[in-house]
Amino acid sequence: MGFVVLAVPLFGFIAFVLYLVFYLFQQGIGVLSWRFLTQPPTAGMTEGGILPCIVGTATVTFISLLFSVPVGIGSGIYLAEYAPNNFLTRLIRSSVRSLAGVPSIVYGLFGVALFVSAMKLGMSVLASGLTLGLVNLPWIITTSEEAMTAIPGSFREGALALGSTKWESIRRNVLPYAFPGILTGVLLAVARTVGETAPILFTGVTYYARQLPTSLSSKFMALPYHLFALATQHDQVAKTRPIAFGTALVLLVFVLAFDTLAFVLRMRVARTNTWQV
Repeated sequence: MGFVVLAVPLFGFIAFVLYLVFYLFQQGIGVLSWRFLTQPPTAGMTEGGILPCIVGTATVTFISLLFSVPVGIGSGIYLAEYAPNNFLTRLIRSSVRSLAGVPSIVYGLFGVALFVSAMKLGMSVLASGLTLGLVNLPWIITTSEEAMTAIPGSFREGALALGSTKWESIRRNVLPYAFPGILTGVLLAVARTVGETAPILFTGVTYYARQLPTSLSSKFMALPYHLFALATQHDQVAKTRPIAFGTALVLLVFVLAFDTLAFVLRMRVARTNTWQV
């Protein structure tokens, strides 16, 4: 009886999600074409494609990774290997994990205050990328630290006993085994970044642009905001609905691709890490 009580809502939720994916695929697949993926929007976004949205999303995601990956992995390594086990370290660790649950719109407002206003970057692709980098940081720091601490201490002790320095033992004996777990965290952060709207809404995304961003100070289009604009702000919803479904399907494919890759890596790590702690 208990199994049934637990299984019914679980399988009901899975069925609902599969229905949503099937419905989105059914509505959006008819729009997808090479022209749709490689042409800019035309006729007030009622025709054409979504190339500026794809390029804009890829650009801000790449900028966010340039900022968040080195800082996040470095911070995770420090917390796992170098930070003393005291109140300050525990406070920092708790604060980082709490930041992962902060609504993304708060990061957007912080990005406006810091990057757009204080640093005078203006509303631009650079300001948006840095803001998304802040969104990524808690995820990457936490997953990097967990991947490092999952490696048995004997790996470090053996290297130190053979005369390696602490950094050499980390670089040669810990990081290679922790790397798949770290990469999984990065991919999950990318999957979240691709679908974020609020952080870029205030820092650089624009409603309509036929041209691709030509510099770091340019405004840009992005897939999630384009979908939001077509669904809620356009005055010809009937004409834009097919394009909105096509945009949503492309966005879903991107997110599922990164999530699937992260899942595959996690399963690979679970099979290969057979040591005994």
